Amino acid sequence: MPELITIPIAIVEIAIEYEDPSMKLLVDRAKVVDQLFRALKPWNIKVDDVEVIQDGKPSDQGVKFKLPLKRTSFFFGAAVCKLVRDDADWESAEETIKILDTGWKTLIEIGAVQAGAYKTSIALHLQPKTLPFIELLKPFAPAPLASLDSSPIRAIAAVIKWEKRRVTVDGSGHLANGLFVRLERDFEGTATFDEIAGQLKIDEDQLFDLIGVKEDRP
Repeated sequence: MPELITIPIAIVEIAIEYEDPSMKLLVDRAKVVDQLFRALKPWNIKVDDVEVIQDGKPSDQGVKFKLPLKRTSFFFGAAVCKLVRDDADWESAEETIKILDTGWKTLIEIGAVQAGAYKTSIALHLQPKTLPFIELLKPFAPAPLASLDSSPIRAIAAVIKWEKRRVTVDGSGHLANGLFVRLERDFEGTATFDEIAGQLKIDEDQLFDLIGVKEDRP
């Protein structure tokens, strides 16, 4: 039987790298900021939720729109836009996609940008109901390393990377008796948001099966 877990912390990030940078979005932002603000009004955005970021390299600069009630932000710059949502779950996925789609369509219309690639990340802190977290991580400890000492293993971390995918499994630094997992995957610019969400759900389900856990839902 899979170990039942809760997921107290869940953060999803979706970055869209433009096929070509748009200097218009760096230098002449007034129109796009105004249009984005209007487009995000259904999520109760306020003037104080808009932050102009001027620090760092030109590629780091841009404007961030915060949606506090949804614990979500949408950033755009000259080379990339990014949505970040805290407290994410699959029940809110449709709304998350709608927010991203709203922002992205505005940038396409005004900035004349096109998607070159999508970079996604799901970071989850998992809390087992009964088992110590280290028991769930033990299968990820390479046998040659584990055999170096006969005392109990206190921490285990594993990272594996492919050309367009990366998976991290570790202990949680935020939860007592918790695990941390991060699933990262890149997609071509031709992918749809629904295709991306579908693949990420498959990735999460596969990793949960591998670890031997299942979310405990009411």
